[in-house]
Amino acid sequence: MIERRKLLGSAAALAAAPLLARPALAQGAALKIGMITSLSGPGAYLGQDIRDGFALAMEVDSGKLGGTPVQLLVEDDALKPGQGKQIAERFMKNEKVRLLTGIVFSNVLGAAVPDVLDAGGIYVSPNASPSNMAGKECHPNFWSVAWQNDSLHEAAGQAARNLGYKKVFVLAPNYQAGKDAITGFKRKYALPVAGEIYTRLDQTDYAAEMAQIRAAQPDAIYQFHPGGLGIAFLKQYVQAGLSQSIPMVLSSPSMDYNTMMAVGEAAVGITVTAHWNSDFDNAANRGFLAAFQAKYNRMPTYYAEQGYDTALAIGAALRGTKGQVDDTEAFRKAMMPAKFESPRGRFAFGPNQHPVCDWFMLKVQKNGDGKLALVTQPGKVLENYGDAHSAQCKF
Repeated sequence: MIERRKLLGSAAALAAAPLLARPALAQGAALKIGMITSLSGPGAYLGQDIRDGFALAMEVDSGKLGGTPVQLLVEDDALKPGQGKQIAERFMKNEKVRLLTGIVFSNVLGAAVPDVLDAGGIYVSPNASPSNMAGKECHPNFWSVAWQNDSLHEAAGQAARNLGYKKVFVLAPNYQAGKDAITGFKRKYALPVAGEIYTRLDQTDYAAEMAQIRAAQPDAIYQFHPGGLGIAFLKQYVQAGLSQSIPMVLSSPSMDYNTMMAVGEAAVGITVTAHWNSDFDNAANRGFLAAFQAKYNRMPTYYAEQGYDTALAIGAALRGTKGQVDDTEAFRKAMMPAKFESPRGRFAFGPNQHPVCDWFMLKVQKNGDGKLALVTQPGKVLENYGDAHSAQCKF
């Protein structure tokens, strides 16, 4: 059962105690996990899918993770860094939460998570994974289950290179994840770009950007605009007539199932790089898809899969610690082997506690029944790939 801000799961609340000096869980009590995520605004469906994927893993485990009864506290950050910070402080102070997750956007993570780590808490990210947290500013209590922000864009840069595009125009919002996006793309693309624009994170009108793309005459564009931002950008790209002559190479946040359905047939032919797709043929993915569609009556996006994996990873760690999170080093040792079956297939944690996995090329195509689908193409763009920052991480 779900109550916004309140609980998702079963069992009684933990007894109040100082954040850094809590007793072990009482028999039958539930471990509180704080979820700060975007449930309103242009990124609303991203946070909803993360929440629902996480909740599904709990339901499959009968309200537990790794055999530990859990209670999920959910609050909406509304894509406001200050609000995310306040929620984190409230979770830790009032609810005595030591394990947090859920943040979609890197600017919210940057405001909220340092306080969690400074207080001795643990944060496991189902999405936002900025470059600084993977390199010199890495922390033994910070984990990413989704990706490192650069990695998904590095895959797109490699794909653009593989496809032979010599003149790519790049765009992304002006915040940490947007900067990581363009940096990551250019790192693997390794050719001069035709143009580079940083858009506003709250932008809805891209007419000026369309004019600049048209003037540059690139042979492809790469743009990173997640959620509602990406839907608005793609619709205007089509309306401007650019989709007929300038193809796109995208990373997964800019073309998920919801984006594809919102844009419609104009999305056909777009190249996407991803670490997961609904057509992956493995037992874990088949089970995830069937359970998600049965529970929510909709197709999951990458964000739902990442929320699901995040819960599974936490569950694997809790199984190893018998439900305890006070000893963060013990939690870290139990988390590191990644003893869970991911719907994406191969998954491991790198030395900086960020994912090492495979990256694939997808195409938006029409199925035999005329319906749109993201279809995984043969081969891998990057194999067993981590990120460019792990060597700088020293715990």
